Amino acid sequence: MNGNADDRIIVENVNVPGRTTRVSAIMYEAMKQAMLKVLPSEGPGLTQAEIRQAVVPHLPDDLYPGGAKAGWWAKAVQLDLEAKRIVVREAGKPLRWHQIHGE
Repeated sequence: MNGNADDRIIVENVNVPGRTTRVSAIMYEAMKQAMLKVLPSEGPGLTQAEIRQAVVPHLPDDLYPGGAKAGWWAKAVQLDLEAKRIVVREAGKPLRWHQIHGE
């Protein structure tokens, strides 16, 4: 991956509107790309546990060796993508997410 390890990106949290956090842009982008590869474009989507498991094969091993820290990053990216209306949380239990297309 290219880029400086100190590069940061601002992420949002759909559960706390207006609150932002600065995180590693390299780690974020790798997880975002993996998540968009595995999330379906319509329901039923994937649960948080299914997302966490599905993204690991798509993550670069130099950033996520053996899937290390993938759970935290998957949740952070999911919350940000949800706040940006790139993914949607479906109604019902267990919670599931899928991509939004055409918006």
